[in-house]
Amino acid sequence: MKGKTKQVQRNFTVAMLAFAAFFFFVLFDNFIELYNRHQLEIGPAQTDEFGQVAKYTPLLERELRSVGLEEHTVLLAAVMHQESKGRGGDPMQSSESAGMAPNSIQDPELSIKYGVKHFQRAVARGHEKQVDFPAIVQAYNMGLGYIDFVAERGGRHSEELAKQFSMIQVNKNPEIYNCGGDKSNFRYPYCYGDFSYSTKVAGHMERIGSTQAVNAGIKTEESSF
Repeated sequence: MKGKTKQVQRNFTVAMLAFAAFFFFVLFDNFIELYNRHQLEIGPAQTDEFGQVAKYTPLLERELRSVGLEEHTVLLAAVMHQESKGRGGDPMQSSESAGMAPNSIQDPELSIKYGVKHFQRAVARGHEKQVDFPAIVQAYNMGLGYIDFVAERGGRHSEELAKQFSMIQVNKNPEIYNCGGDKSNFRYPYCYGDFSYSTKVAGHMERIGSTQAVNAGIKTEESSF
C-alpha cells in the first residue's frame, strides 16, 4: 500500500512539474511576443534619426524642382536636420534670411519656400564667385557675405576661414554675438554662426544614405558635396 502511495505521489509531482514547465513556457512565449510587438511600435520613433525631416522631403523636392535644383534634395534635408531636426514652425530656420526676426515664420511650408530661395541665392553667388560647394553650404548659415570672403581667399572653404569670418562679424556686434556669455560653448569666441556647419551637414548627408534613412523615405541620390 505504501508503495502505491509513493508511486501516486511521484506521479503527481511529475505531473505538477510538467504543468509548471508548460505554464512557464506559455508565459515566456507571450512575454516575448508582447516585447517584440512593443519594440515594433516604439522602435521607429526612437531610432529613426531623420524621421521628422523625412516628412518634409516631398515639399523640399517640389520647391527645389521649381528652381531647377532638385538634385540637392538630400543636401537640403541635411540642412533642415542641422537647423531644427525637422521640428517647429520654421524647420529651415529661414526667418532671418527672409528679413524677419528669428522664428517669425510659423508655417513649415513657408519656411521651406524661403529656405530654398536662400539656398538658390547662395548657389548663384557661389557659381558667380567660383567658390567650392562647401562654401555655398556654409553660406546658408553665415550669409552670402561668406561666399565673397572665401572668393577673396582662394575660393575654398575651411573651418579656419569660417572662424575668421565669424570673428569679423563678432567684432562688429560683440553684444549680440557672444554665445550668450557662455565661454564653454564650443563656438566661443567665434559666436557668429557655426564654423563647423558645412562639416556637420556633410555628416548628416552620409547618415541619410543609411538604410534607416532610406526606410524613413528620404531620397539618397546625393550623398556628398
